[in-house]
Amino acid sequence: MLTTRLSARRAAASALLFLAAACGGAADTAPAAPPPIAEHPAWSTDAVIYEVNIRQFTPEGTFNAFKAHLPRLDSLGVDILWLMPLQPIGVEARKGGLGSYYAIRDYRATNPEFGTAAELKAVIDSAHALGMKVILDWVANHTSHDHGWTVQHPDWYVHRADGSISNAIDRDGKETDWTDVAELDFANAAMRAAMIDEMRWWVTEMGMDGFRCDVAWGVPMDFWLQARTALLATRSDLFLLAEEDAPAMHAAFDASYGWEWHHLMNGIAQGKEPVAKLDAYLAKDAKAYPANAMRMYFTSNHDENSWQGTEFERMGKNHQAVFVLASTLPNAFTLLYTGQEAGLDRRLRFFDKDTVSWTDQSLAPFYRALFELKAREAALHNGAAGGAMTKLAGTGGERVYAFTRTRGASQVLVAVNFADAPATYAYTGLAAPGRYRDAFTGAAVTLGASGTLALPAHGFTVLAAWPDAGTAP
Repeated sequence: MLTTRLSARRAAASALLFLAAACGGAADTAPAAPPPIAEHPAWSTDAVIYEVNIRQFTPEGTFNAFKAHLPRLDSLGVDILWLMPLQPIGVEARKGGLGSYYAIRDYRATNPEFGTAAELKAVIDSAHALGMKVILDWVANHTSHDHGWTVQHPDWYVHRADGSISNAIDRDGKETDWTDVAELDFANAAMRAAMIDEMRWWVTEMGMDGFRCDVAWGVPMDFWLQARTALLATRSDLFLLAEEDAPAMHAAFDASYGWEWHHLMNGIAQGKEPVAKLDAYLAKDAKAYPANAMRMYFTSNHDENSWQGTEFERMGKNHQAVFVLASTLPNAFTLLYTGQEAGLDRRLRFFDKDTVSWTDQSLAPFYRALFELKAREAALHNGAAGGAMTKLAGTGGERVYAFTRTRGASQVLVAVNFADAPATYAYTGLAAPGRYRDAFTGAAVTLGASGTLALPAHGFTVLAAWPDAGTAP
């Protein structure tokens, strides 16, 4: 039995029970939920995030080679670079030829295949000079089996009944097939302190602006609260992203994954789910999450691409329509993965070299237009900084979804058509008729309180209010 892990699992479960109590779903005697984060870093208000896979980004697979792409990513409109794990990868029980980025052998070092710490620091400094922030993928749940801690501090790990160190554990307390990693025991206070020290080093010495926390659900909430408090003392505008979609995570994290949204959109794009299900999802999400929660929406990431398929496989011709929603829905914190702007249409190998081709970047203008719109229009800003959403009533297609977002003078109209045929959407009740500008073509459009929107098959229209047609927005 993995008894040493049970207390930590219970601690994580308690955080979810606390949330239920706050929502009236648990007994009155249950402890109050930790309050959600009150404020996010100012720089995250209109930020979009880009996941960087150093190994596959260039033929060299190095920090130096990636550095040359920074100006292009800046021009694309990227605000935050999420760097997948950069540390040395374990050799013991390694998967594939190069191993998993998430089997870390030394937290405070760089993978020599990628380059030196000085070369990485040059990348971070260059990104900062361009106005971008950089966060590191942090793997707190487990290490490789040949991490120094397994010998120096074996008591920092979860053990099987026979005394051997356990592989990573799933949500049900059972060992996973992640045989290349060893489960850490968060009941050990010394290990917790050491983990926070390792995270602090990346902030103080390397200039990281925050962390994307891998398997955040597998680590007790009280650790994340402890880590956040400690790290904020070092950097007051630290940013934390949780690989989890439980509302309780927002007590410690600025942003969480929109996994449920993602899976729903796969179904809608494939025609397996009705578009109307979006309404139920958004209503449930708004009720369950803090008003200022940043919910990361995406059409791909490293897990989806390698294990579930590309956006072209999962969403087909609707992949752009889905991304439009990922950029414009309430609370949307938008993610783009390595190679999407280059039309990456294959599953990247996870444990071996598999370089992205940057020859065709025909999708880059599409993503750039949405990122520029998000930065320009307050209605589309992240979390509570964004504007209210109002469904745009109309007829003309069960596969059409249309709405507006409004914050002050910023008004955006969005309509997407998931059908295989063009649609003419006859809308009514547009609260702000007048001059609009197409986010993709720049064309001026005049909209009445009622009218029609012509939508191509698998197409979309995104219009921003433009009261003065003689002045560019």
